[in-house]
Amino acid sequence: MPHVLQPSERERFRLTLNTDGRPHPVENVLAVVTLVCGVVAFVATFWTSAHMIASWVGTLGFGVGLYSQYVSATTPQRVLNIVGLVGAFVGAALGIAHGGFLPHP
Repeated sequence: MPHVLQPSERERFRLTLNTDGRPHPVENVLAVVTLVCGVVAFVATFWTSAHMIASWVGTLGFGVGLYSQYVSATTPQRVLNIVGLVGAFVGAALGIAHGGFLPHP
């Protein structure tokens, strides 16, 4: 049972989204795009003058994230999708609250 608690010396940690052993290039790209849009939208909410960026990128990330979650094939893809979806939703909501999709007159 000690092999369960400690990984063996020959098994190296590998960061991959394809944990099932098959390539999923489209699903991987969608998951990464969702994550990037979510992070950008969330970070843009720290400045109220960036409400347009937060609103548009958040809405785009939320839409892409929903589709990406629908077609995702592995658990790591789903993790990136959920993190990106939450960031995109918060970014879009706060961007709309700070001024919306259009610039102030």
